[in-house]
Amino acid sequence: MRAGETKVAVTGLGVVAPNGLGTDSYWDATRKGTSGIGAVSRFDAEGYPARLAGEIHDFEAERHLPGRLLPQTDRMTQLALVAADWAFQDAAVTPGELSEYQMGVITASSSGGFEFGQRELKALWSKGGRYVSAYQSFAWFYAVNSGQISIRNGMRGPSGVVVSDQAGGLDAIAQARRQIRKGTRLVLSGAVDASICPWGWVAQMTSNRLSTSRDPRRAYLPFDDSAHGHVPGEGGALLVLEDLEEARARGARQIYGEIRGYGATMDPRPGSGRPPGLRKSIELALADARMAPGDIDVVFADAAAVPELDRTESEALSAVFGERGVPVTVPKTMTGRLYSGAAPLDLAAAFLSLRDGVIPPSIAVEPSARHGLDLVVGEERPARLRSALVLARGHGGFNSALVVSAA
Repeated sequence: MRAGETKVAVTGLGVVAPNGLGTDSYWDATRKGTSGIGAVSRFDAEGYPARLAGEIHDFEAERHLPGRLLPQTDRMTQLALVAADWAFQDAAVTPGELSEYQMGVITASSSGGFEFGQRELKALWSKGGRYVSAYQSFAWFYAVNSGQISIRNGMRGPSGVVVSDQAGGLDAIAQARRQIRKGTRLVLSGAVDASICPWGWVAQMTSNRLSTSRDPRRAYLPFDDSAHGHVPGEGGALLVLEDLEEARARGARQIYGEIRGYGATMDPRPGSGRPPGLRKSIELALADARMAPGDIDVVFADAAAVPELDRTESEALSAVFGERGVPVTVPKTMTGRLYSGAAPLDLAAAFLSLRDGVIPPSIAVEPSARHGLDLVVGEERPARLRSALVLARGHGGFNSALVVSAA
């Protein structure tokens, strides 16, 4: 951080995850190594090569949202609206009591409301245009979460959406930090994705990165010699960001920590002979935070579970931190990769790790010696933690890195 720059704090977390609804439930399950991965139940996946997912099973939208919102929103948006409510409650913030132009919403999205869109397209094909909901005009849209959250909470300040696949969640947080530094009082940021439906499933399968394992315990194995793709999931996290000093002045109930540094790069064109961009994004984030590699106490890895991509990540980490130079963890092994929602969920876990002095485990993984990582496996590891690095990569070459620290 440069002299005079605003320190940006996180004061509220709203979590919706396959292994826990709500921050406390998610964190308790994650510390215990409880997985939310299982057979797909939201549609009949028997005809598809990939049949496992990290699904949220105990979410009933009608228990949390007014009935008028249900017919006009996709499952993704319903989850996001509830996560937003929980984040505000956690931050002890009532949006209606703040100036509407001093609150913004910046989210990320990987797909949009695919389940809603599929349902309406089915009606179009089978019955005709008169049977397509008018809400289809926006419910499928990748920017809909930002829009619905801002409408529900009267937030008319700087807002938007970032689309960079798995990296998008960190990119959105970085955009939010930028707006806080420009003077916006509060920004809700992060991401929630949910596209476990045939249309979304086929789209995800085009990456050729989905695990086809039938065994939930051995399906998503990053940095393991048996790595063979990832398990998709649904959910994510939304975070309340504020100016650190203003948060303290208003008597914020808790300050989870600071957003200290951010770096983003794009991978070079395949076959160019130039190195991947992940290492550079880490170095940019550290430079932005004015921190050295030795200041980082834990890394929350992207963990693609594709052999070549795992090798790229482990090489980047070894180049920056030295071989086995910093503990690495992958709590996503309990949820699957949640696309744009994955990195904000890792970010929430990072702040909770800093608070409680523990590193959550990566489950089921048998670390390969060839990666040379100090991977935390089996059970949580107590540790003195002040700073963490969260990594995310999106399909197509996006790389993002975010450094956070205790306040």
